[in-house]
This record gives sequence, structure tokens and C-alpha cells, in this order.
Amino acid sequence: MLTDQPPVAFVLVVILFGLAEFAWRRRSGRGYDLGSLGANLGVMVGQFISKLITGGVVTAAMFAVFAFAPVQWAMDDWRTWVVGFIVLEFFYYWQHRFSHTIRWLWTSHAVHHSPNEFTLPAAFRLGWSSTISGAWVVFLPMALMGFHPLVIATLLAVNLRYQYFLHTEAVGKLGPLECVFNTPSHHRVHHGSNADYLDTNFGGVLIVFDRLFGTFVEERDDEPVRYGPTKPVTSNNPFVIAFHEWANLWRDLKQVRSVRSAWRVLFGRPSELEPSDPSGPATRAVTLTA
Repeated sequence: MLTDQPPVAFVLVVILFGLAEFAWRRRSGRGYDLGSLGANLGVMVGQFISKLITGGVVTAAMFAVFAFAPVQWAMDDWRTWVVGFIVLEFFYYWQHRFSHTIRWLWTSHAVHHSPNEFTLPAAFRLGWSSTISGAWVVFLPMALMGFHPLVIATLLAVNLRYQYFLHTEAVGKLGPLECVFNTPSHHRVHHGSNADYLDTNFGGVLIVFDRLFGTFVEERDDEPVRYGPTKPVTSNNPFVIAFHEWANLWRDLKQVRSVRSAWRVLFGRPSELEPSDPSGPATRAVTLTA
């Protein structure tokens, strides 16, 4: 959307924190899966290329909707950015939640949840088909509310770059900050495949909307987080990682015998495809693997 390329300073910070985490994991005996690291970087390159190819679609849509806004927030007014931050956090929460609860969106978002090791570079394992899956449409009402697409793009970039620092086991709980902000502890839960942790903690910078809408779950000492999908994706091939859920979706669509079942396969909750329905696939989409 517009431009979401990271500045040089952020790239340097990413590298420094990544190296520090690597040293910490090795020193603490956790190890470091270099194959998974290579997969993360490969998927990152593919995602960068896909954004270059398709990003103009999102930008054009944002400006088209913005043109119909009855009022427009001034970009040089600090109140625009404060209010915009809260509004974007709200829409991000729902976009992220929908990406877990609507299978069509999950096919792209599942890429981000495929790592079985939770490290900072896993933050860059993002789907190549996000423009096609259309989760970005959730942000269009924000343009209609009068927020300039550049404001939306900037705030979303801040949101996503903040989340880079959440993908680590090196940081424990952060006391009172846990009440308001999304933290590494909260995000570890979000990436967990434990039954008690599935589909929780969807916030970006803030965790308040999870608390408000009942999707907040705290990390527990007696329930260590198991990362990745409930049935692990073991391949480090970036193409397998990027398209395995699309392949699973196509496989399931070929098995359906009714429009109702096809609708549920496409837009139902990934973890709740009903095996009792003889006209639909008897599997949990969230567990599918390449």
C-alpha cells in the first residue's frame, strides 16, 4: 500500500536485534534452526516481489474510496494521527481476526503461522497472496472516514514494524504494560497451536480490543506454547510455505458436492469444518499441511 519499504535505520535495527537473539538462543540452549531462518528470508523476498507487483491495486482502491469521503482529516494536524492510530488499531484487530476465522483469508495468513520456531525473523514470513485474498479491504472504511491513504499506510507500517519485536522468546512478561500493549508474551500465545491458545490476541500495537471483545488469553507457565499449525509444516521451501494452504483449499473444494459445502470450505472458520457433513471434507483446515 503506497510504500511500505523499511528505512535503512530500521533494517539495521532488525539485523542487530536478530543477531542478539541468535546469540541468546544459542547461549541459552534453545538452538536456532538455520533451515527455518533460510525459509523466513526466502518467503520475505517473495512477499517483497508480490507487493511490488500487486501493491498498486491496494493503493488505487484506497484513493478511489478516499475521494468519496464526506470529510477529510488534515494530515498536518496531530489529532489526525492520534485518532488515526486508534482507528487503525480497531480495524487491524478485525482484519487480523477475520484472517483467522475466514478460511479464504487464512490461506494467505497461514504462511505467517507456519514457523515451528518463534524467532524475530519469523515476523517476515508473510503471505504472497494477501492482495488476492483481500484482507486489506477491511481498511477501506478508514479511507471513507476521511483518513488520507498516506496516513493509513504510515500508521500500518508503524503497526507492523512494532510487531517485529514481538516475535521472540527472549523477553518475558512486562508488568503493567501487558494490560494495554501487545507484548512478546501476548504474541507468543497468538502463535500457539495449543487448544487454549488458538485464535486469540489479534491486536497490533495494543491489546485493548482483545480484552474488549473477549479474545484475550494470557500466557501461562503451566501451558508452554507450541508454535506453528496444529499439524506442522516441515518444508523449508518458500513456495511450499507460500502456497500450501491454497493447495489444501483446492483439494477440499474438489471433494464438495453442494454449494453450501463449497461456501463453508471457502469462507467457513478454518478450524471448524464439520466432519459430520457427508458433502464436505472431513478435516480441520487449520491442520492441513503440504
